[in-house]
Amino acid sequence: MKRRVILVGTGMGHPSQLTVEAKEALGGCRLLIGAPRLLEEWRGWEGEKCAASLSEDVLRAIEAHPECDPVGVLLSGDVGFYSGAKKLRKLLGDRFVVSSLAGVSAPIYFCAKLGIPWEDVRLCSAHGRDFHPVGELLTHRRVFCLTGGKTKVGDLCETLCRWHMGECRVWVGERLSYPDERITSGTAKEFAKRDFDPLAVLLMENTLPRPELSAPGLPDGFFHRGKTPMTKSEVRCVVLSRLRLKERDIIWDVGAGTGSVSVEAALTARRGFVYAVERNPEAAGLIRKNREKAGAWNLRVVEGEAPGALSSLPAPDKVFIGGSGGNLPEILALIKQRNPRARVVFTAITLETLSAGLEALERLDFGDVEVSQLSVARTERVGRTHMLKGQNPVFILSGEGRTEEEARHD
Repeated sequence: MKRRVILVGTGMGHPSQLTVEAKEALGGCRLLIGAPRLLEEWRGWEGEKCAASLSEDVLRAIEAHPECDPVGVLLSGDVGFYSGAKKLRKLLGDRFVVSSLAGVSAPIYFCAKLGIPWEDVRLCSAHGRDFHPVGELLTHRRVFCLTGGKTKVGDLCETLCRWHMGECRVWVGERLSYPDERITSGTAKEFAKRDFDPLAVLLMENTLPRPELSAPGLPDGFFHRGKTPMTKSEVRCVVLSRLRLKERDIIWDVGAGTGSVSVEAALTARRGFVYAVERNPEAAGLIRKNREKAGAWNLRVVEGEAPGALSSLPAPDKVFIGGSGGNLPEILALIKQRNPRARVVFTAITLETLSAGLEALERLDFGDVEVSQLSVARTERVGRTHMLKGQNPVFILSGEGRTEEEARHD
């Protein structure tokens, strides 16, 4: 007959957080297994106790006590919210009869303490996981996050500050449910350099402008422009379509001008990052204004000339080249070096640039090369009538990076 194992959500950790059902179930167990912090609260318990945090250690502890049935495994929070219960069920399921008892999860407890409903809060964990606080706050007004391990509250707040979101509101909860529980409220900027308890959780609220914009296709009049060249709306739509953006892409916009492509790329890839590279200081200032107007906080302005200004940036997934300053072959070579599979889209209005671009794409073994010529005419009122006025035709080139082996087999 299979032995029984009960996975028990203990809430924040203090025994007062246990449900009545969980207390009754644990009272009938012969062995308790859990992290040292959780076992500390069971000092007066008369049965066997074994400290174990990793799933494999829990299994070994159960196997080392064959006489104990049932076995209670203590897990912090709720067994369904970023809990070790998920892995334990898979590990123990074939050999034991495994059941689970819910506990009070950290976001429910914390939001109740703050008097904030959690029904529209994005629930996340940065404990041993890839967590993108900027992207989460761009897509959700409020975000709850577990911290721990290498990622701490100060780290997340510093990230928000680097991406111009330091004014976002933050609540931090430390040692929740214990006598020394502490809840602090402030901004990401205020908390970026502070140390908090390893058992901290945080709730972040985006208090910055978050216009509900639809991209691609923002009208040209939306953008601050001045005398800086701008990729027009119709061309911009085709460019963004050719880029084939994904939610978490790293994107370079080289020769960003007013940043119209950068802004729309940032609004599309909200969990990614966009680096707008521009050598003209006046144009760089316009990009910052347009970023703030659109709430595209995952957009960073990099002042400098390519390819030199690109060397310190993270490797890109997608690149748009709106202006190359005559350095197109060198820029494409650097992109291929940083990420052989990067997808590149660029525009040309002269036949010389078109020819140089095609030659560079072929020489660097880009695949899926496409060239389109886009001619756009817009209406212009003349007296009581409307006439179409043609814009300058634009060539749009694109290519997909390939490794040397892939190019040889093509």
